[in-house]
Amino acid sequence: MLRFALTLTVSMATMDYAIAQDRITISSDWGTVDAVLTDNEAASALLDLLPITLDMRDHLRQEKTGKLPISLPRSERRLDFSPGTIGLWGSNDFVVYYREGEVPWPGIVVLGHAEGDVAIFDRPGRVSVRIERSER
Repeated sequence: MLRFALTLTVSMATMDYAIAQDRITISSDWGTVDAVLTDNEAASALLDLLPITLDMRDHLRQEKTGKLPISLPRSERRLDFSPGTIGLWGSNDFVVYYREGEVPWPGIVVLGHAEGDVAIFDRPGRVSVRIERSER
């Protein structure tokens, strides 16, 4: 029973990404990844900001985080993330997770999931990233 519930949860999370057709590209001097956005108000609001360049810093050796110029709308939050999860911690704290883990309550708003090797961000230090709509 537990195995079935876990499989169902993963499948539903994958469906959230598959429903959305909007894609973004996150590029830096360290490399580029594409991402599929989820179907929620926060992800739609992010698209309205693009293209944008963010200065990001490493946080807790699990993510790169940077400040958006405005707050995005509230959307459903969750506590867990996997490598490639793109989200919001605060209303304008954009994050790219390169490891698996959990965050404390109230959780993160998931904006999408990267389809590429986010290990490019698994290095200390700051990085400037350009986020724009994907042409793919």
